[in-house]
Amino acid sequence: MNLSKISSWILRIVAAVILLQTLYFKFTAHPESVELFSKLGVEPWGRIGTGVLELITGILLLIPATAFIGGFLGMGLMFGAIASHLFVIGIESKGDGGQLFMLAIIVLICSIFIQIIHQNEGKRLMQKYFPKI
Repeated sequence: MNLSKISSWILRIVAAVILLQTLYFKFTAHPESVELFSKLGVEPWGRIGTGVLELITGILLLIPATAFIGGFLGMGLMFGAIASHLFVIGIESKGDGGQLFMLAIIVLICSIFIQIIHQNEGKRLMQKYFPKI
């Protein structure tokens, strides 16, 4: 296995684990999760919808053929999470020392590198579905 494949797996596993471990809090309506999404004014549908998107993203990241799509979705989700923290929630939430914010940054960085590593798959997808662009 070459360095690119090893790096891809490490990045994809890190991002997927972070995304998937937060699902428990979203899908069980954990009080901290409910409070966060209430601050954003999107409770409960924003919490559940975000959870569903994170579940799909985590699965796509773990399947090599769909890593590019998973990375793309991960970037979008994390840009939204980071913006929510910066403009509404705050970097620190419920005394967590900024842990949720840092996890979002880690997933964003992993997703960006996944996009770079899997850019050829992205190009093939573009050529297949948008040949005139």
